[in-house]
Amino acid sequence: MPLIPFGEYRPDVSDYEGQATRNIRNVIPRGDGYGPFPGLSTYTTALPSACRGAFYALKSDGTVITFAGTSDKLYRLNNTDFSWIDVSKGGGTYIAPTFGGQVANWQFAQFGNLVFATHANTVLQVFDLSLSGAFADCAGSPPQAAYISVIGRFLVLSGLLSNQYRIHWSGLNATTTWESGTNSSDYQDFPDGGVVRGVAGGEHGIIFQDQAIRRMSYVPGSPLIFQIDRITQDKGLYAPYSIVRAGEKIFFYAGQGFHKIEPGGVPEQIGREKVDRTFLADLDKSNLQLFIGAADPRSTRVYWAYKSVSGAVGTVYDKLLGYDFLLDRFFPVSVTGEYLLGVSQTGLTLENLDSISSSLDALTLSLDAYATAVQPEIGQFDGSHALGFFRGANLEATMESAEQGTDENRLIIRGFRPVTDALALYGSVSYRDTPSAPSASADEVAVNTRTGRCDLMRDTRYSRFKVRIPAATTWTFCAGVVPDLTTGGTL
Repeated sequence: MPLIPFGEYRPDVSDYEGQATRNIRNVIPRGDGYGPFPGLSTYTTALPSACRGAFYALKSDGTVITFAGTSDKLYRLNNTDFSWIDVSKGGGTYIAPTFGGQVANWQFAQFGNLVFATHANTVLQVFDLSLSGAFADCAGSPPQAAYISVIGRFLVLSGLLSNQYRIHWSGLNATTTWESGTNSSDYQDFPDGGVVRGVAGGEHGIIFQDQAIRRMSYVPGSPLIFQIDRITQDKGLYAPYSIVRAGEKIFFYAGQGFHKIEPGGVPEQIGREKVDRTFLADLDKSNLQLFIGAADPRSTRVYWAYKSVSGAVGTVYDKLLGYDFLLDRFFPVSVTGEYLLGVSQTGLTLENLDSISSSLDALTLSLDAYATAVQPEIGQFDGSHALGFFRGANLEATMESAEQGTDENRLIIRGFRPVTDALALYGSVSYRDTPSAPSASADEVAVNTRTGRCDLMRDTRYSRFKVRIPAATTWTFCAGVVPDLTTGGTL
């Protein structure tokens, strides 16, 4: 029999119409099938309370400085012992982040040697990487804002506490200049499109409102400063922290589902008839502060963390939805955490390692990991408030084929051979006799390590083949199954 591949994860497509692949979990799509998704390995101590925003900055000497915010404090990571140092203004506390009556997060941006932190309930905070011991109020009376970004040589604030339909940008290369008309600093009010939900930075800015998306382009020498053009009508941003910038691409979640924007282009749907309906039904819409997007800088994948409707009440999300934009494929992951981000691990010399551990065997990370620390990768704060990377033991993986069979003939299934390098796994099949009947699952069986087969017996019209690889199993690929079956009668 030919190989039956584990196809694309598309839970929105019905069984009958497209033979959809639904039961894919904790795997990463590859061109030849799927690979394992690693678990989280923490490397910092815990914050005192839940993380509500995090960011890493690069100093001019290449040093990585990591910041994190809780509901009332800002912290900097100690690069030697991985503890968190309170760098809140004056050692005091902040009002908890909220915006529009909803729980919100801190947002950060780097401009030269300065790191800015903001949320709508506090004055814009600034930290000088070469001088500061703590954050301080930004000079120049900037407006209080929920969101921050850098466009060219301007610092841009949006989600303003004073006017939610306005964006405000600093002077040219002047983050303490906020007076309109001075050194190109100005603001723009939008008469339609709804509240501004954020701005994606870069050489050109993308402004997201409730029901509109606009592009802003710097025009040197023009009294307009920025040319702002609408690129969508009746399509905007649904969740403010779902914006992901991955290289030159922008990804976000609109009311109509997941989208991407190519350079100079307009929004394109990427989740339609794939995951949009399933995701929207699963999303806890009352906790959009936990709907957080981030790019993995070491791959062609972006991720959205979110709290599902079945997730426990609290400050953690319980699911990730990944998307490989090169393969154009989605994949779900079951993890819990507080905040998702792309981040660099702290770089250390071999001499610095003595301050962490006197024993090579006791190091929590390999020496190779420290050597490549400045290369950012996807990480998260877990439910215990500690930062880590996805470098741990492989998560339990499940893969299920599209449904096989027709109304004309029955299938007599004697088993199947998984095409994988996993030594330990379990196999099972689903079965039903009509497209309208619910699928039932047979008991799973362990793979026969001598023959590489999962031996079982089932007589049915429609069936799926499922493989489960236990957690902590070492493996690299799983392409599909080769079934052992014959056609039966037509009754």
